[in-house]
Amino acid sequence: MVALSETPQLWGLATAQLWRRFRRRVRMGPLYRWRFTGFTPERVLIAPQDLRPADPQLAEEFYHGRFALAGRVVETGGRSPFLVEPPNAAWQAALHNFGWLRNLRAAGTDLATANARALLSDWITTHGRSITGPAWLPEVTAQRIIAWLQHSSLILAGTDLRSYRQFMRSLAMQVRYLRTMAAVMDDGEEKLRARIALALAALALPVASSTSRSARRNLEFELTRQILPDGGHISRNPLIVLELLADLLPLRQTYASGQEAPPKALIEAIERMLPALRFFRHHDGSLALFNGVGATMPERVIAVLRHDDIGGLPLTHAPHSGYERLSMDSTTIIADTGLAPPVTASRDAHAGCLSFEMSSGRNRYIVNAGVDRYGPAEFRPLARSTAAHSTATINDTSSCRFSSSGLSTMIGTPIIAGPTKVNIERIEREGAVGFVANHNGYVRPFGIFHERQIVLSHNGSVIEGIDSFFAAGRNPLRDTGAEDVVIRFHLHPSVNITVDEHGLIILQAENDDIWMFSATVQPFIEDSLFFAGFRGPVKTHQITLSVNAAQRPEVEWQFTRTTLGVYG
Repeated sequence: MVALSETPQLWGLATAQLWRRFRRRVRMGPLYRWRFTGFTPERVLIAPQDLRPADPQLAEEFYHGRFALAGRVVETGGRSPFLVEPPNAAWQAALHNFGWLRNLRAAGTDLATANARALLSDWITTHGRSITGPAWLPEVTAQRIIAWLQHSSLILAGTDLRSYRQFMRSLAMQVRYLRTMAAVMDDGEEKLRARIALALAALALPVASSTSRSARRNLEFELTRQILPDGGHISRNPLIVLELLADLLPLRQTYASGQEAPPKALIEAIERMLPALRFFRHHDGSLALFNGVGATMPERVIAVLRHDDIGGLPLTHAPHSGYERLSMDSTTIIADTGLAPPVTASRDAHAGCLSFEMSSGRNRYIVNAGVDRYGPAEFRPLARSTAAHSTATINDTSSCRFSSSGLSTMIGTPIIAGPTKVNIERIEREGAVGFVANHNGYVRPFGIFHERQIVLSHNGSVIEGIDSFFAAGRNPLRDTGAEDVVIRFHLHPSVNITVDEHGLIILQAENDDIWMFSATVQPFIEDSLFFAGFRGPVKTHQITLSVNAAQRPEVEWQFTRTTLGVYG
């Protein structure tokens, strides 16, 4: 159900989306078609670097007609991959964005090169002349332009004149098309990537000076608008910081290789984003699972951070993104202490306020459930719920509400209600670091504030937490029978959980630290799901603490690290 007060907001979103769709349709119609044709450049002046890791073994799979993309494998049976029925939209987008060219280039064989050229020519024949369908979604086109520019030497070196001109003509048309469509794209990461693609094209292809200035100006505008002062992205998704850096760093390098100085906004954005990326990284190299992050290959993070000239320690406080980081010795805690993103950038945001993750040594112990980016759509609402995060839920309700109206096919499922204020205070004293924060996400439905304090001390060996629940003015709650609270601590699947003879819960990862958990209420061990597995969701466990907040307004809990010799 949608509250009456929220209906105007939803209709406002729907109206804006309808207007963008109308403008996109107009720009793809006959009145604008003339903009997609024109001068064909003779060559690519510079090929930007591709920072994303490649898998050369996939080149052979492609040659044999097995296309493993976006978590699905499709056997083409000798047919063109661009003509087979796609298993889902994500696989189709991954096929048409040509990011897989890096795998064929990494193979470094004549066969892989010939296959890359054949597939590209096949795409031009099947989709390059009719600007319709999923292949020509602006966000897919932007990714394809970047991939074609980055791997242009693979395609063009030694090719025949006809294929050379065919490639250049198609690339120029795609650039002109994206230039027309970028202004009417949905808000967020994909719009910024479109501006990155156009800026790269303005450097790599001979264009008019006015076109170059326009590309630069539009890039600066989106960078200033989307990249927060602490280096986070307006979506609050840490993975987007990684993905955008993988495009922005080659753009900076391309500027440096040419005659034009990089825009100030580009330099400043990268300098803010690199420390932010370190902020969200655990000791095992993966990113913390907040607001849409799924399985992350550490190699991808390393490939980007290799270009961090400063290479300093990560931030400890990201106030604009809404996160806190506590680190001591080999223990790291990353916590969500922020509001939901702007509604137009919240389609993938989660209801995880005051949730946290904890890693120790080379392993993650306490996690959020994360997302399965390529899995069934029905898992997404579960992954976004508060119960999928290591925090407290009240009356089995999420701290944010997601749009589930009939307009969802048009506007998606953004966050339409949730915390409007988070109070945060950093704790820093000798031998200890922590924070105390509270949010009002449960005030509207239940009249309850949730406050969480976490302190890391004793050289990273003790984590003390307090979850408190109170009414406005910090008054005690009235016992109405509707104050059921469950505090959850989701465990990473690699963590083994046991209970010793004293009733203490023991957490141990293979060949790593042992942690003991205790609380002022009886803990329970329950089943859970970890959505962010590399092969999809996997079963795991969670520790739960259940209380009536009116009767027990404060719950203390503690993790204590011990040595292998005690329980080994």
